[in-house]
Amino acid sequence: MHAIYPLTLAALLFAVGVYGLLARRNAVAVLMAIELLLNAVNLNLVTFSSLLRDQYGMGQVFTVFLITVAAAETGLGLAIVLLLYRNRGTAAIDDARELGEDGAFGLKRVPQQPDGEGSEAGTATGNTAATTAATTAATTAPAPKAVTK
Repeated sequence: MHAIYPLTLAALLFAVGVYGLLARRNAVAVLMAIELLLNAVNLNLVTFSSLLRDQYGMGQVFTVFLITVAAAETGLGLAIVLLLYRNRGTAAIDDARELGEDGAFGLKRVPQQPDGEGSEAGTATGNTAATTAATTAATTAPAPKAVTK
Protein backbone atom coordinates (compact mmCIF):
# COMPACT_ATOMS: atom_id res chain seq x y z
CA MET A 1 0.00 0.00 0.00
CA HIS A 2 1.22 3.48 -0.80
CA ALA A 3 1.17 5.54 2.36
CA ILE A 4 1.75 8.86 0.65
CA TYR A 5 -1.91 9.44 -0.30
CA PRO A 6 -3.56 9.03 3.12
CA LEU A 7 -0.66 10.78 4.88
CA THR A 8 -0.92 13.74 2.51
CA LEU A 9 -4.67 13.89 3.05
CA ALA A 10 -4.13 13.74 6.83
CA ALA A 11 -1.58 16.55 6.64
CA LEU A 12 -4.00 18.71 4.62
CA LEU A 13 -6.83 17.99 7.06
CA PHE A 14 -4.57 18.88 9.97
CA ALA A 15 -3.46 22.13 8.30
CA VAL A 16 -7.06 23.16 7.59
CA GLY A 17 -7.96 22.33 11.20
CA VAL A 18 -5.12 24.42 12.60
CA TYR A 19 -6.09 27.33 10.35
CA GLY A 20 -9.72 27.05 11.47
CA LEU A 21 -8.67 26.91 15.10
CA LEU A 22 -6.50 30.02 14.87
CA ALA A 23 -8.54 32.15 12.48
CA ARG A 24 -12.13 31.65 13.60
CA ARG A 25 -13.97 33.54 16.31
CA ASN A 26 -17.20 31.53 16.21
CA ALA A 27 -17.28 28.71 18.76
CA VAL A 28 -19.06 26.27 16.43
CA ALA A 29 -16.41 26.79 13.74
CA VAL A 30 -13.68 26.19 16.32
CA LEU A 31 -15.34 22.91 17.35
CA MET A 32 -15.47 21.86 13.70
CA ALA A 33 -11.77 22.68 13.34
CA ILE A 34 -10.97 20.52 16.37
CA GLU A 35 -12.91 17.67 14.77
CA LEU A 36 -10.80 18.06 11.62
CA LEU A 37 -7.65 17.81 13.73
CA LEU A 38 -8.88 14.64 15.43
CA ASN A 39 -9.91 13.08 12.11
CA ALA A 40 -6.44 13.77 10.70
CA VAL A 41 -4.92 11.96 13.67
CA ASN A 42 -7.34 9.05 13.16
CA LEU A 43 -6.32 8.78 9.52
CA ASN A 44 -2.65 8.73 10.51
CA LEU A 45 -3.24 6.01 13.11
CA VAL A 46 -5.07 3.76 10.66
CA THR A 47 -2.50 4.39 7.92
CA PHE A 48 0.49 3.54 10.09
CA SER A 49 -1.26 0.52 11.56
CA SER A 50 -1.90 -0.78 8.06
CA LEU A 51 1.59 0.14 6.84
CA LEU A 52 3.35 -1.58 9.74
CA ARG A 53 1.02 -4.60 9.59
CA ASP A 54 0.39 -4.54 13.31
CA GLN A 55 -0.94 -7.95 14.35
CA TYR A 56 -3.01 -6.52 17.22
CA GLY A 57 -4.43 -3.59 15.24
CA MET A 58 -3.49 -1.02 17.85
CA GLY A 59 -3.96 1.83 15.38
CA GLN A 60 -7.59 0.85 14.90
CA VAL A 61 -8.07 0.40 18.66
CA PHE A 62 -6.70 3.88 19.36
CA THR A 63 -8.88 5.24 16.57
CA VAL A 64 -12.02 3.83 18.17
CA PHE A 65 -11.05 5.38 21.51
CA LEU A 66 -10.31 8.70 19.84
CA ILE A 67 -13.66 8.70 18.05
CA THR A 68 -15.35 8.13 21.42
CA VAL A 69 -13.45 11.00 23.01
CA ALA A 70 -14.24 13.25 20.02
CA ALA A 71 -17.96 12.47 20.30
CA ALA A 72 -17.96 13.31 24.01
CA GLU A 73 -16.00 16.50 23.37
CA THR A 74 -18.41 17.57 20.66
CA GLY A 75 -21.47 16.94 22.81
CA LEU A 76 -20.08 18.84 25.78
CA GLY A 77 -18.70 21.63 23.60
CA LEU A 78 -22.00 22.15 21.80
CA ALA A 79 -23.86 22.21 25.12
CA ILE A 80 -21.51 24.95 26.37
CA VAL A 81 -21.87 26.89 23.12
CA LEU A 82 -25.68 26.68 23.26
CA LEU A 83 -25.71 27.96 26.85
CA LEU A 84 -23.33 30.75 25.90
CA TYR A 85 -25.52 31.69 22.95
CA ARG A 86 -28.66 31.57 25.07
CA ASN A 87 -27.17 33.80 27.76
CA ARG A 88 -25.15 36.22 25.62
CA GLY A 89 -26.91 36.16 22.26
CA THR A 90 -23.69 35.41 20.39
CA ALA A 91 -21.35 32.47 19.93
CA ALA A 92 -18.21 34.59 19.63
CA ILE A 93 -15.27 33.28 21.63
CA ASP A 94 -14.04 36.76 22.58
CA ASP A 95 -17.26 37.45 24.48
CA ALA A 96 -16.79 34.30 26.57
CA ARG A 97 -13.69 35.74 28.23
CA GLU A 98 -15.86 37.88 30.48
CA LEU A 99 -17.43 34.85 32.18
CA GLY A 100 -14.69 34.42 34.79
CA GLU A 101 -15.21 35.04 38.47
CA ASP A 102 -13.06 37.16 40.75
CA GLY A 103 -9.58 35.72 40.89
CA ALA A 104 -9.96 33.50 37.83
CA PHE A 105 -6.81 33.74 35.71
CA GLY A 106 -5.63 36.73 37.72
CA LEU A 107 -8.64 38.85 36.79
CA LYS A 108 -10.23 41.30 39.21
CA ARG A 109 -13.67 42.81 38.95
CA VAL A 110 -13.49 46.58 39.09
CA PRO A 111 -16.71 48.48 39.82
CA GLN A 112 -17.77 50.59 36.88
CA GLN A 113 -17.56 54.32 37.50
CA PRO A 114 -20.72 56.22 36.61
CA ASP A 115 -20.15 58.76 33.91
CA GLY A 116 -20.57 62.16 35.51
CA GLU A 117 -23.08 63.57 33.03
CA GLY A 118 -26.03 64.94 34.94
CA SER A 119 -24.93 63.94 38.43
CA GLU A 120 -22.70 66.98 38.92
CA ALA A 121 -25.14 69.21 37.10
CA GLY A 122 -28.04 68.04 39.26
CA THR A 123 -26.19 68.53 42.53
CA ALA A 124 -24.66 71.84 41.56
CA THR A 125 -27.95 73.44 40.58
CA GLY A 126 -30.07 71.68 43.16
CA ASN A 127 -32.33 70.13 40.51
CA THR A 128 -33.95 67.15 42.23
CA ALA A 129 -35.21 65.57 38.98
CA ALA A 130 -31.68 65.45 37.55
CA THR A 131 -30.34 64.08 40.83
CA THR A 132 -33.01 61.35 40.90
CA ALA A 133 -32.28 60.45 37.28
CA ALA A 134 -28.55 60.26 37.98
CA THR A 135 -29.12 58.08 41.06
CA THR A 136 -31.40 55.75 39.08
CA ALA A 137 -28.84 55.50 36.28
CA ALA A 138 -26.08 54.73 38.79
CA THR A 139 -28.07 51.95 40.48
CA THR A 140 -29.04 50.27 37.19
CA ALA A 141 -25.55 50.34 35.72
CA PRO A 142 -24.43 47.15 33.95
CA ALA A 143 -22.26 44.62 35.74
CA PRO A 144 -18.57 45.52 36.00
CA LYS A 145 -16.27 44.10 33.36
CA ALA A 146 -13.28 41.92 34.06
CA VAL A 147 -9.91 43.61 33.71
CA THR A 148 -6.40 42.29 34.05
CA LYS A 149 -3.97 43.27 36.77
